[in-house]
Amino acid sequence: MKQDGSIDLFQYWNRLRDGRPAPKRTEIEPADIKSLLADTFILERDTRGEAVFRLAGTRLCATHGRELKGFSFPSLWREKDQRLIARFAYSVFHSKSVIVIAFEGHSAAGRSNPFELLLLPLDGGLENPRALGIVSPCEKPYWLGSDPIVEASIESVRVIDPDREPLFLRNRPSISVPPLVPSDSAFSESARAMGARRIRHLVVLKGGRDT
Repeated sequence: MKQDGSIDLFQYWNRLRDGRPAPKRTEIEPADIKSLLADTFILERDTRGEAVFRLAGTRLCATHGRELKGFSFPSLWREKDQRLIARFAYSVFHSKSVIVIAFEGHSAAGRSNPFELLLLPLDGGLENPRALGIVSPCEKPYWLGSDPIVEASIESVRVIDPDREPLFLRNRPSISVPPLVPSDSAFSESARAMGARRIRHLVVLKGGRDT
């Protein structure tokens, strides 16, 4: 977690949860995070079990050139990343995982810009899982907000244990996500040292909670 917006939202969420797997969604007070609201969003699970935007900040919507409320969260990503993004959202909803994703946003005019995304679980009960998130641009080119981001591609993923790692958020290495099934050489010793293991085409890190 490298961007100030991600760190500030994480620290707010961490204070609210006070040792629980996640704070209740009713505990989130927009006034407490007013400086972050333009970039934040809330996801919910629809009747098909898919993660969709319940709310989205004005700057986030401007970045994508449209109102995001009601849109599918995985639909913002390139086709081959959509299934993986859906699994990450499921993990946040049901396992109370905290996930940071570095991604590249690609614009309608063919430009690109790096972003950081943070997903945090909220306790909405078994029938109404929610996730709180923020998207922060790592750079702010002049065209951002006028040339819409139309597709995103995953660069790396980090799963955070909020009980052990908040003091080292800026320093923990992320695990790059290969575009296809990782080879043995891609599954590095450093990944194994961090407790990563391979399950079929995925590299899985320890983290999150089961409820």
